[in-house]
Amino acid sequence: MERQHMSAFALYHTLNSDDSPPAKKPNLQVGVNKNKKKKKEKVLAANVTLTKAQMRAERKKMRKKLPKALQREETLNAAPEVDVRTCIHKQEVNESVVGESLDAVLAQLVTVNNSMDRASRLFEWLISPIPIKSFFRETWEKKPIFVTRKNPDYYEGLFSTAEFDRILREENVQYGVNLDVTSYTNGQRETHNPPGRALPFTVWDFYESGCSLRMLNPQAFSSTVWNVLSILQEKFGSMAGANVYLTPPGTQGFAPHYDDIEAFVVQLEGKKHWQVYSPRSEDEVLPVLSSPNFSQSEIGKPILDVVLEAGDLLYFPRGFIHQGNCLPDAHSLHVTISSFQKNSWGDLLMKVVPAALEIAMEEDVEFRRGLPLDYLTYMGVQHSDKEDHRRVKFLARMENLIKKLPNYAPVDAAVDQKAREFLHDCLPPMLTPDEYRTSVRGAPARWESGKVRNVGQHITSQTQIRILRAGCARLCSDGDAVHLCYTTDNSRVYHKEEPKSFEIQTEHTDAVEFLIHSYPNFVTVEHLPCDSARDRIALAELLFEKGIIHTAELL
Repeated sequence: MERQHMSAFALYHTLNSDDSPPAKKPNLQVGVNKNKKKKKEKVLAANVTLTKAQMRAERKKMRKKLPKALQREETLNAAPEVDVRTCIHKQEVNESVVGESLDAVLAQLVTVNNSMDRASRLFEWLISPIPIKSFFRETWEKKPIFVTRKNPDYYEGLFSTAEFDRILREENVQYGVNLDVTSYTNGQRETHNPPGRALPFTVWDFYESGCSLRMLNPQAFSSTVWNVLSILQEKFGSMAGANVYLTPPGTQGFAPHYDDIEAFVVQLEGKKHWQVYSPRSEDEVLPVLSSPNFSQSEIGKPILDVVLEAGDLLYFPRGFIHQGNCLPDAHSLHVTISSFQKNSWGDLLMKVVPAALEIAMEEDVEFRRGLPLDYLTYMGVQHSDKEDHRRVKFLARMENLIKKLPNYAPVDAAVDQKAREFLHDCLPPMLTPDEYRTSVRGAPARWESGKVRNVGQHITSQTQIRILRAGCARLCSDGDAVHLCYTTDNSRVYHKEEPKSFEIQTEHTDAVEFLIHSYPNFVTVEHLPCDSARDRIALAELLFEKGIIHTAELL
């Protein structure tokens, strides 16, 4: 009997009789670099786990009993009431936004001398016609915004379904690592990833069965996406990532949820219906983590209900619930550009405060004095309702110690820790033709006719040099040593490589700092503030070999 063809979607269900749990969004956990000079930070864990509601109740009780000096201002604003009319960038219905093509924009950016200016210009093109200043003043982290352009070619060249297909055929795309197959039907989100490599026959069979396809790191396979993200990351001062979503007509791939990133939805092909909802409470305004999947009954009414067509843009801050579904008459291809994960004041303070406490205990005897012998008899949850002058005195002492902490806060060192993490997260710069020719990557050394050629060209005192990009290298202290952290050897795959750094000799730190601060200007090697000409040339050669600098002219 002839065997009937079974679709990949049907085959998946025969192999997975139980419903697969929804795929979790990758949580980009960032490791903390320890300061070797300091002792290892200790983590204090509570023995009693309280719910959020209990913790709020305890805080309210405590505030009532504290003197005014102990009361503090609430740091979170209430969930914003967003008027949909303020979310939409108003344009004439019949008027299209004519912008330069991405190819033209990238070609112009090659001629821009400063990589920070390059990032601003590319971001300006991404959100045009919204002015950058007004975007960051009125919209960033505050509310969604929808830009309709009536120009389906605006983002042409960034990515396409044809590129998606090429990558499946030519690259080693792995399910769950590079590609997710998903569906959302009858309020149930499912992930249908088989093990192993995602081959075109199976992937397109899933698509034909109504499944959505999410490519998790297109920058690893697409040079254009890599180029765009490597430029934009300097605008955000935070890693810029991307996911590509391909959705069949009349389907939805994901349940309503919110993310922990700032999201720019760039519609590339077809169209998609989007609904965006306000954060449900002040606890979900600019959240630390992404949410689980919500049911429709949990999210209320949308504040924004729009259809994105090719060339349109939708931005929403972290914490805004969203869902998108395809209309019956067209597929959808969009790329979500994301940034600003774990980049809040709180994330920085999580580094500053433990380090400040450690230093304070080393340098200030008040932090080392013992607790009252009987403090357990009047402090803690079971005593929180008691009127006891000892509690007020105890809390006042705690407040005084906390007020002293800023005197010991190593803010610059904590910022350097954040910077090291950012540099590890970063994509390597995609070099312009000129940068390639004048850097170590384009050096003409080669094997030819049985001999090594062009290795005798060296840096001299008269060679002009500069770092490749404004943010590609940074001096960071690590105890008694100073390291130069850099991005030029990073992988296009997130954290595939270990953090790149090397120790800088003490006598060379001023010269490296001088180079960094001189960007975007070239400086002559003889002007580096080193002790001798030999040291200047040795340092320049080291930085050149690491790919951190390039020369004004071919060597």
